[in-house]
Amino acid sequence: MSKYYDTLEIRSADQRAADQSDALRVQLEQAKTAPGFAAHLADTDTGAVASIEDLVKLPVLRKSDLIRAQAERPPFGGFTVKPARNFHHVFQSPGPIYEPGSADDDWWRMGRFVHAAGVGPGDIVQNCFGYHLTPAGMIFESGARAVGAAVLPAGTGQTELQVTAARDVGCTSYAGTPDYLKVILDKADEMGVSLGFSKAVVGGGALFPSLRQEYADRGIACLQCYATADLGNIAYESPAIEGMIIDEHVIVEIVTPGTGTPVALGEVGEVVVTSLNPDYPLIRFATGDLSAVMPGESPCGRTNMRIKGWMGRADQTTKIKGMFVRPEQVAVLVDKHSEIVKARVIAARQGEMDTMTVKIESPGGDESAYANSVIEVLKLKGAIEVVAPGSLPKDGLVIEDQRVYE
Repeated sequence: MSKYYDTLEIRSADQRAADQSDALRVQLEQAKTAPGFAAHLADTDTGAVASIEDLVKLPVLRKSDLIRAQAERPPFGGFTVKPARNFHHVFQSPGPIYEPGSADDDWWRMGRFVHAAGVGPGDIVQNCFGYHLTPAGMIFESGARAVGAAVLPAGTGQTELQVTAARDVGCTSYAGTPDYLKVILDKADEMGVSLGFSKAVVGGGALFPSLRQEYADRGIACLQCYATADLGNIAYESPAIEGMIIDEHVIVEIVTPGTGTPVALGEVGEVVVTSLNPDYPLIRFATGDLSAVMPGESPCGRTNMRIKGWMGRADQTTKIKGMFVRPEQVAVLVDKHSEIVKARVIAARQGEMDTMTVKIESPGGDESAYANSVIEVLKLKGAIEVVAPGSLPKDGLVIEDQRVYE
């Protein structure tokens, strides 16, 4: 098998820049046919954008902008070039925010990553990303199908059944969040079942070095990608495991958080992505994630720019157990109970698993009611600690990430 998905991955920097500049001009014309984007770009001279270097002349688009636009023009805020009925899927992510999806031609561009991980014809991928409302399950399924692999659409939960299915079907590869594979493997050990996983493609959370090594010790090569529900695949690891290689159909900038101004090469900043997807032309979309450009090219031979991977959030929004938790959600939680003064969500690690603790300032109250509200609002289970009013730090944080990423 070739280590390249196609020859786009080995273009010269000059050829890539020229090709992407041409594609960007087409994408801008396409975007202006979408009413939401037309309004977003109303005060901008898009004709002045002749190359990818000119992207700085365009405004940054933020998720909060999409949420407001979707409230006015449901479901996609007028940012797609065709109506919802002409897509194959409509997804909902926390916010809520709605994203389109298509079953055509590896629409989210995940095949490039899955191929780099060595998955292809003859493999059966146990896809443990969710298939309900959120798009992760379909995103990874489309990538597996693009490289000729079969898919067991396992979703999440029911770990004993996951083990049984993996054994009976003969799954060779895993797709899912980094830590859920360990849950499956540990359950298989407990059940005395031998599984045939040799490859894993993961996303939706940090792949900690200790966990990657544990999988390697079990004979499983585990690589991670950086993708979002809005943009699809942005960057991915190759077997070289030296940073993440930018996908060939997005343009990535690293900017000073809260602005559209690029940082100096190698400095940490916010990831801003321009998608060349003609159906959903997100241009200068701010992810809220922090990263930095790495110098040089990957030893694997792929020539595109690399980033260091996920290095935290430009805002307090934090991914816990594969789900984003946003400050707005914490505010909703506080508002649900009149006696709550304030709340603080703490993300930590126990072994190789994410944990979430919600500290609630209240003179009392029903912990079980608080726990139910946390599940309802944050879409995650967590430990509840009721603390006395005035005891939480007055540092402006409502979400605290205590995990160490190095």
